[in-house]
Parts: sequence; structure tokens; C-alpha cells
Amino acid sequence: MHLTPVLKEAYSKEHLTAREAQAQAQWIAWGPVVFQVTRLMKKFGVLELLRNSDKGMTEAEIAEKASISNYAAKVLLEASLSIGTVLIDTETDRYMLSKTGWFFLTDVATQVNTEFNHDVNYEGWFRLEECLKEGRPVGLEHFGSWPTIYEGLSQLPPQVQKSWFGFDHFYSDCSFQQALEVVFANQPKTLLDVGGNTGRWALQCVEFDKEVKVTIVDLPQQLEMMRRNIAEKPGADRIDGYGMNLLDASQDFPTNHHYDIIWMSQFLDCFGEDEIVSIVSRAANIMDSNSRLYIMETFWDRQRYETAAFCLTMTSLYFTTMANGNSKMYHSDDMKCLVEKAGLEIETIHDNLGYGHSIMVCKKSNY
Repeated sequence: MHLTPVLKEAYSKEHLTAREAQAQAQWIAWGPVVFQVTRLMKKFGVLELLRNSDKGMTEAEIAEKASISNYAAKVLLEASLSIGTVLIDTETDRYMLSKTGWFFLTDVATQVNTEFNHDVNYEGWFRLEECLKEGRPVGLEHFGSWPTIYEGLSQLPPQVQKSWFGFDHFYSDCSFQQALEVVFANQPKTLLDVGGNTGRWALQCVEFDKEVKVTIVDLPQQLEMMRRNIAEKPGADRIDGYGMNLLDASQDFPTNHHYDIIWMSQFLDCFGEDEIVSIVSRAANIMDSNSRLYIMETFWDRQRYETAAFCLTMTSLYFTTMANGNSKMYHSDDMKCLVEKAGLEIETIHDNLGYGHSIMVCKKSNY
């Protein structure tokens, strides 16, 4: 199995003592309440109060300033001591913010993940067992009866939409500039953006290159959201849409133009292995010797840090429970096998873009 050196060291050896391993097991057992306590410590303003206090605060001061009861302050603070987000001066009984608490309060990625997990996933994960047994996103039934979250995305409650798009855009936007430099190195004139969502990438493309024309392929309801989002923005006249259900193997990619580049960003992780082969095979059908398929994904095995790989392997369970029941954040070796099965080969891989993205550049195998 391919792993970066850091991940190989972390995943191939036992690093904990027996006592540490037992503590970790208990941490897992109480994980749901650890999450909710810490989320509420931020929501109620307690973590921020402690950050802004030079000398720390007593339990009574926190209760008053946060407008919560003394009981609420007590149980949250005592739990937070065990969690490690706060510290206490045992001489004065004044609470202070720990390093972990500071990161939970201020780290943008942590906040994006917290909101995504609470608003989108939390209640659905209670049905993870059913999802794994049935191979469908049973947890999504909390919001509606759609077969996948993508059909229902435009109908989700506003806060859920906000957290879903916040998660999606945070991890893609941070890699856009580097990705643009990779994609436009050979000055493509036409680009097919598969799964273009709200058109954020397409807008970046037409701003970066004043000549390129972009066609977005997505579900018809997603294209409507895209058109509203790009309306009257610079370069929108060079962005077109092509409605298509990519899960329908009988539907082909558009052939009315030659596309220099076919772009799939954070897209193939939304599908199971057989579906990926079907989609990439249909992309290969409209490619020639000059065409390239660019696949941008956060492959968990190619991460520089163990924390990033942790976040990605956990994100796989969102796909299991909420998205579609059969996809995940892929290992790059698995994706390589699927691409080759679809009739393409990997020409090169660009790593370490943004928050751990990689771009696989693929060409037709028979050229």
C-alpha cells in the first residue's frame, strides 16, 4: 500500500502504551458528547470569553457573562477539563483556555468540519450500521427521500446548505490558484467541467484565461443553481451548461465541441467504483491524443500530515451515510486502477495543492 513516510510511520507501528490505548478507547466511547460539549462551549461564547481574559475566569463569572445557568457552566467546564480544551488554576479556581481550546475556537478548518458534521451528518450517523448493510445513504432520510444528497441539495434547510457548501468550497477554493496554474500551463481553449456545481471553478477559469470557454456538466437542477450564481459576473458569457445524470450509463458526454481538458474536481469521490469506471470511460470516449483528463482529489494516502488523513478517512463515512451510500475518499492506488480500467493511463500527478489536493493528469492509453 502506498503511504507517505509520515503515514507509514503512524499506521504501521503501535505507538501507545497499554494505559494510553485504554484511554483512547474510552475517548472513542464518549466521542459524541465530547463533540457536542466542545461545540457548545464555542456557541455559548465560553471559549472566546476565556481567550479574552488575561487572568482566567471563575465558574460564576463564566455563567454570568455567557448567560447560562450555573449548572450549565459547571457541567460544561468540568467536561472540558477532561476533554482538554480548558485548564484550571487550582489555587484560584479560575479557568483558562488551553492550546486545544484555542485551535478549536480559531482554526478555520476545524470550524468548517464542526459545522459540517453537526448540521449535515450528526443525526444521520446514528444510522451508519443500516447504511453499511444496505449500501444506501439511510441517514439522508432525516432530510428527505432523495436517493442521494445531490438531488436534494437545493431543497435542504438553509443552515444545512450553508454548512455543506462551506465544507465543499473551503477545501476546493484553497487549491484553486495552484490548480489553475497546472491546468492552464498548456493554454487550453476549451474545458469541460464535470460536476461543476455552483460554477465557482468555471468562474475562476474564465477570469484566469480571457479566451477559454467552459461547459459545465451536472444535474439539471444543479445547473439552475449555477446559472443564478454566475449571472452577470465577468466571463459568464463563456460558461455554458449541459444537463446530464452521470449515474445513467446511457447518457454520453457532449460531443458538439472538442474539449482540450476534462476537469473533475472533488467529483469522483462522490461515486462508487463501478460508477467511476462508467463515468471515466465515457469521458475517454470523447478524448483524443491531445485531450487530457484532470482529476483533482484529496487522496488520503498522499497527505503530508496524519491529521489530514484522519479528516479524509472520516469524511468517507459522510458519503456512506448521507451522500450516496457507496463512495469515499479514495486511496490513489485505487483511483489509478479505476482510471486504467476505463481506458486511460496516468501521465503525471501533482501533489500538495491547497489543503492536501492532488491532480492526476490522464491520457488515453492507446496514444
